[in-house]
Formats: sequence, structure tokens, C-alpha cells
Amino acid sequence: MNWLNYHHLFYFWTVAREGSIVKASTTLRLSPPTISEQISALQQSLGAKLFEKQGRNLVLTDAGRVAFEYAEEIFTRGEELAEALSGRKGERMARFTIGIVDVVPKLIAYRLILPALKLDSPVRIICRESNSDVLVSQLAIRDVDLVISDAPLNPSLRIQAFSHLLGQSGLSFFAHPRLARQIKERFPKCLDGIPFLMPADNTDLRRSLEHWFEVRAVRPVIVGEFEDSALAAVFSEAAVGAFASPTSTETQVKRQYGLSVLGRARDITASYYAISLDRRLKHPAVVAISEFAHRSVFS
Repeated sequence: MNWLNYHHLFYFWTVAREGSIVKASTTLRLSPPTISEQISALQQSLGAKLFEKQGRNLVLTDAGRVAFEYAEEIFTRGEELAEALSGRKGERMARFTIGIVDVVPKLIAYRLILPALKLDSPVRIICRESNSDVLVSQLAIRDVDLVISDAPLNPSLRIQAFSHLLGQSGLSFFAHPRLARQIKERFPKCLDGIPFLMPADNTDLRRSLEHWFEVRAVRPVIVGEFEDSALAAVFSEAAVGAFASPTSTETQVKRQYGLSVLGRARDITASYYAISLDRRLKHPAVVAISEFAHRSVFS
């Protein structure tokens, strides 16, 4: 009998959940080469390749998805066993795992997810962040219950899932009050020549902004690029540069970071989707998220 090394399986499971060996190394407090060696040993033991590279990311192969599904069951049941034997079984709530595509603004994600924490029958919300391909692959094997994304499901992915539009928002442009006071031109010309914090180049929002700037002959000075809009807001709070965020978060951005609004662009639209395996939304948490999004977040 070939005995399975569960340490190796745990390292594989963690890499699959985190989306990269580098992120998993932080979680596991092990060096990336050590984790790579353990996964290679697991692949050799199973006789199957579990990951393949897509750009800078690791994605699961067909065999990897099967292995991940079993690993998820093994380690989830292990947690339940520990809880049951410690007498906490009655305290467990139903788990609901939400995958949040890493370019979705944190303030948008927070407002969308909050209603799921206020259901009559409480659920334990588990949030995971990664790129869209990783999260959708986890959705396909039911390791994730819902994916919140800035784009609909990629049609090239062979996954039977459905994209539900949660809402759309124009953009607001923010800057530190000190920087805002130095601006003499009216919006959007005021953006010309000022330091600006751009979204990462792998996002629809980045492409939309670049086109919008070009059409209006506005050329800000790009001083930083960020996948995480919350980090861009922190730099803007330090007066490093202006940045753009969905208008639906305007009140929260002004209050949380003390920034001034330079202007608004209704012709640049950021869209947000709930991607699920259901054609019609059924789970109470998903229904609550969708209804709140349409009623309050993007109304």
C-alpha cells in the first residue's frame, strides 16, 4: 500500500487555497523552495501533475482539482472532529465561503458581504482573495460558494457557472486636501500633470481610465500602480497622489481617509458580479448580497 504523506497534502492544499507558493510560504512560515520540494514529492507519490503555470500564477490541473477536493474534505472534517471532541459542536454555524477577486475594492466587498452576516439563521463567512481564475476553479469544485468579481465569467473557462450583475458605479477622483488646494483648473483638466495612483495594468478599470484620459487629453503623472485600491487610498491619504474609486464608496472614502473629491466621471463604469453555480440565486446569503447591492450599494 502507498501511504499518503498528509504533510505534503496539507502544503498542496494551502498553495491551492492561497494561489501561489509565495503566499503559502507566508501562511506556513516555510521557505518557497521547501514547499516546492514537498509538492514535487506529493506529485511523484500520486503519479500526477497537480499544478500548471499561467503567467505568474499557479492553477490546478484536472488531477489537482480532484486532489484539492479530497484535501478540502479531509482537513475540513479534521477541524470538525477537533470541535466535536472539544465540546463545541453546538456552537458551529453553517459555513459560507466567498471568493473576492483581488482587484475588487475592499469597501465594495465589505458593503456587499455585510448583509450575509445579518441573516436570521447566522452563517460563518469565510473570505478568500485571489485572482479570478483561481477562485472560479475553486467554485467549480464547490470549495467556494460564491465569487465576487469585477468582470463576468471568462467564456473561455470550461465551467458551468453564471454571472449575476450586482451593479455598476461611476468613478470619483480623490486627493489629499493639501493637493486639492493646489489645483487651479476645473475637473477633469485639473488632473493634468498631477501625481496619480493608477489601478494595476491587468484590470478593466485601468484600461478604461487610460482611454478616458486620452480622449480628454489629460496626462497625469503616474507615480504608482496598485491592485489593491485600499492601499492606493492609504498612499493618497499621505498626499502621494490622487486616485479613483467607485462613486458608490465616496462617502466612506472621504470619512475613512479624509480625502477631497476632485470630480466625478459617470462615463467610466465599474461593474461588479456575483458568480455562482446556480442560474437562479437560491442561497439566503447570496440573495441577501444581491438584494442589498441593487437596493443600497448601487442604487
